[in-house]
Amino acid sequence: QGQLVESGGGLVQFGGSLRLSCAASGRTFSKYAMGWFRQAPGKEREFVAGINWNGHSTEYRDAVKGRFTISRDNAKNTVVLQMNSLKFEATAVYYCAAVEVWGGNYVPRSGYDYWGQGTQVTVSP
Repeated sequence: QGQLVESGGGLVQFGGSLRLSCAASGRTFSKYAMGWFRQAPGKEREFVAGINWNGHSTEYRDAVKGRFTISRDNAKNTVVLQMNSLKFEATAVYYCAAVEVWGGNYVPRSGYDYWGQGTQVTVSP
């Protein structure tokens, strides 16, 4: 069975930065588009950022464009979400997710099949 394990969450002050990492195992990592989602208390889980299988194409929700950056290293089976200028609304559990794709530049915003356990991000005053 494949596994996705997130790390890097924590408490950060408003305007600060955090770097989330997701380590994948058990599958051929380069066959998958990867995404980061978040779920705040009382809200539905939402797409944050995604990256295609080779890292050449990315997608972001509008609220994080210009502040968050997603990247991947297929040699290390990792995907990273660099989050800068964090705002209070970024407080949520962040999940790494994977969906099998067949090449191309398409980055799905939904329909992910595999999920990590999540890591908490809390933005404080």
